Amino acid sequence: MTENLDRLPELAKSLVATGVDVILTDGTSTAHAAHAATATVPIVMAGGNDPVQAGLARSLARPGGNVTGFTTQVIELTGKTLEILTEILPGLVRIGVINPRGVGAPFRGPEAEAAKVLGLQLEYVEIGGLGADAIDAAMHQARELVQAAVVRGSPFLSSAQRKLIVKRAAVHRLPTMYETRDFVELGGMASYGTDFSELFRLAAGYIVKILNGSKAGELPIEQATKFELVINLKTAKALGIEVPPTLSARADEVIE
Repeated sequence: MTENLDRLPELAKSLVATGVDVILTDGTSTAHAAHAATATVPIVMAGGNDPVQAGLARSLARPGGNVTGFTTQVIELTGKTLEILTEILPGLVRIGVINPRGVGAPFRGPEAEAAKVLGLQLEYVEIGGLGADAIDAAMHQARELVQAAVVRGSPFLSSAQRKLIVKRAAVHRLPTMYETRDFVELGGMASYGTDFSELFRLAAGYIVKILNGSKAGELPIEQATKFELVINLKTAKALGIEVPPTLSARADEVIE
C-alpha cells in the first residue's frame, strides 16, 4: 500500500549501507527501490512484471546491470483467472477487479482484452486505505456493481489486511478469486497464480551462483513456469456455489 511504498527508498539505502553481498526483492516496487539505492550490489528479483519495460534490465536474456531473477508475469495470468471464474459461475457477466491503492494500472489493457474474448464486463474498485472501513467500502462497492471479483495482490498487504479482505468478501457474499494461495488458506474462495515457494527456491539458486562469482547482469531473467490453482470448497458451499468436479480435479489443492 502507498504508506509502505513511500518508505522503500529509505529502507533500501539503509540496507545497502550495511554492506550486504546480495539483495533479494519481492516484486517490481522493491526491485526499483533497491536498484535506485545501488548500481553495484547484485539484486535478485523473486516476482514482479517486465523488468525490461520497468527499466531494470536491458533484456531478459542479458540483463546487463545488477538486476536479475524471476518474474511472475501476472498480466499473462489474467485471462486464465477470468476463465476459471466463469467455470465456477456459469453465466457470469460482470466481474470486479479490486486493487490495493497504487496497484493494477499495468494490468488494465490485458484484462480488457481477456474479458472481451470471454464476453465479460469489468468494473474497477480501489481499496482506498489500510483500515477495515476502507476494505469494507471497497467490498460493498464491488457487491453493488458485480457478480464476482478478482483481488489483485500486493506484497505490502499485511496478514491482518488479507484476513479483512477475505472476511468482508464473505460478509458481502461476494465470490472472489485471488492471486495467491494465502488468501484461500484464510478462507477465500479460490486462487490462481504463481507458486511462490518454487519461485523463491529458484531465486535462492541464483543467489548461490552470485556468491560463487557469477555476475547478476549475465544471468538471464526467467519467467515463472509453475502456477497453482487452490480452491476452498467450504467457502464456495457457504456462498451457495457448487464447484464443478472437473475443476476441482484440476486444482493443485482443494480445501474442504
